Amino acid sequence: HVRLAQPVSFTVDALDGHEMRGHVQRISPAAGSEFSLLPADNATGNFVKISQRIPVRIVVDADQPMLEHLRPGMSVVVSIDTSVEGDEPSGPEAR
Repeated sequence: HVRLAQPVSFTVDALDGHEMRGHVQRISPAAGSEFSLLPADNATGNFVKISQRIPVRIVVDADQPMLEHLRPGMSVVVSIDTSVEGDEPSGPEAR
């Protein structure tokens, strides 16, 4: 399970796949489909399990090479290390 403070690594497409680090700051209390006016298009073709996306906020660790080139809207591939225990959310403000 994803928990607060778990370490994150991500690669940035626009920076030639440069890998950066961060950690989970916030986890949304509901899946994105909960807030959608239209049902999500389930591209998996599996009608038993419906894929859902849970918004997660990631804080990028400071003092990394290429950090000054990171911009909003860049495409990244994220990996969260769920083997690290992390923290439990302590209330609605933590989510």
